[in-house]
Amino acid sequence: MTTNPGADIWDAFTARLGEARATLNAPGAPADLFDQAEGARYLSRLVRLGLEMYLEGGDPDFPAFVRPSHETAKLGGDNPDNLYLSATIAGDRTYRLTGNVGSVAYLSIGSKANRYAIDGTMASTGELRANEFRPDANGDFVITASQTDPQDGSAWLPLAADSNILQVRQTFIDRRSEVPATFAIERISDGPAMPHPLDPEALKARLQGAADFVVNSSKLFADWSNMFMAHPNEMRDWGQDMFQKAGGDPAIFYVHGYWTLGPGEALLIDTPIPDCEFWNIQINNWWMESLDYRYVPACINKGTVVPNADGTATIVVAHDDPGRPNWLTTHGHNQGFLLLRWIHAAQTPVPTIRKITL
Repeated sequence: MTTNPGADIWDAFTARLGEARATLNAPGAPADLFDQAEGARYLSRLVRLGLEMYLEGGDPDFPAFVRPSHETAKLGGDNPDNLYLSATIAGDRTYRLTGNVGSVAYLSIGSKANRYAIDGTMASTGELRANEFRPDANGDFVITASQTDPQDGSAWLPLAADSNILQVRQTFIDRRSEVPATFAIERISDGPAMPHPLDPEALKARLQGAADFVVNSSKLFADWSNMFMAHPNEMRDWGQDMFQKAGGDPAIFYVHGYWTLGPGEALLIDTPIPDCEFWNIQINNWWMESLDYRYVPACINKGTVVPNADGTATIVVAHDDPGRPNWLTTHGHNQGFLLLRWIHAAQTPVPTIRKITL
């Protein structure tokens, strides 16, 4: 009896990938056709992200930045005001990053021990903010990522033995007027001069990693969703450790909440606005994807909010435009999640929510 090695590799990948269908039946998951269709689309998007990160961009000797969450492939309450970049690395190597800081409102890079394909965690092993990039007068920078400080005048991004990914967050107040940062990366420690021919075992491992990412990350955020649902129409500080373990920026304080609305209802979200580097609030579907911020009002930030006379803010969540400022649309949804971020904030208030009838 003959076997087909390529088919075996593919079958192992698709068999593992098929386990992600359990997310569609996760505790608390909505069962209606609309939300389930979004769930199926969500899983397909995670497949795209997984293949980019683990297969196409998975060689730590020849790293390249990919977008691990973007307008049409979203993960874990993706920030509509962000441009995310990530690159696969290895903690025992040394890398040089070059580029320009641009003019974005907030910029950071972190080295992480990415275990999304194992247990859904992504612990920080080193962090730099834009002012720590040591940019010159033109905004150009050189960063060395390594386990030991090179002490050569470049900025140093620490790596740990288990560091395996670099994660960039660029946060815009206004994408139309701000210039994104640019990044290039190269390995400068000893290693091969060019990629080796395709190794079937390495391919199998990377495909398996992509499938594990889809299964485990979708389960992680479905578990979060089910937990948040215990307190409807309420935002809470759930403790920051869980968000940092999942790859959150240590400079960000995250406030999550679950919302549900019937016909003719709206939510009024009231919050003080502390002194902070940046803040925003967004609306997500049940799968913790931001709504389509390219076309609908799905996010309000420090620059777009219309504050109250006393300096506080009132955000309105409603199915249709209520004729008030600071509207977040539900865009056909009857339930979902809210996410607020305070970045480098003097205080971290938790908003209050009132349900009203329009």
